[in-house]
Amino acid sequence: MERRRGAELEAVLLDAAWDELMESGYARLTMEAVAARAHTGKQVLYRRWRNRAELVVAAMRHRTGSIVENVPDTGSLRDDVLGVLRLMADRFATLGPDVVHGLLAEAPDLDPEVYTRMSSVMATIVKRAAERGEIPTADVPDRVLTAPTNLLRHEMLFAREPLPPSALTSLVDDVFLPLVSGRPGRSD
Repeated sequence: MERRRGAELEAVLLDAAWDELMESGYARLTMEAVAARAHTGKQVLYRRWRNRAELVVAAMRHRTGSIVENVPDTGSLRDDVLGVLRLMADRFATLGPDVVHGLLAEAPDLDPEVYTRMSSVMATIVKRAAERGEIPTADVPDRVLTAPTNLLRHEMLFAREPLPPSALTSLVDDVFLPLVSGRPGRSD
């Protein structure tokens, strides 16, 4: 059997991690089980990922795609932000609350970059919107930039089922757009 290397090996490892995660759940996921599924040694995993939390995040990105690398560009600030929130909500639905809660329990084991990625996504979206004249400026405080994604994460943490689409539109229409446009949100 030919030895796997580079991207091919990494894809095999990430597929094995994803399959093991979906079959066993986060609590029972071990580096040993992933290595056995990939027909390799666990040291091969540890050379790439320091711990199972990092491995799971990498497997998730491998399987569901990277939002950072595929920032929505619909031509509308509202639709771009809704697109990001839908991607996040879909990812949560795919992973399920147990995986998300497991990752949170091991949050200190993750690179802090995991928590700051959405800031760059939202900055890109806001910059495009300002260039199109949808909002007065792209100079938006970081807390405002990440308000919709952080609020969505918060809601998903306490939900045991997928959020209704109205929750996503409310985060955009009632919270984010008024903050970046200086106009009040819609009133229901």
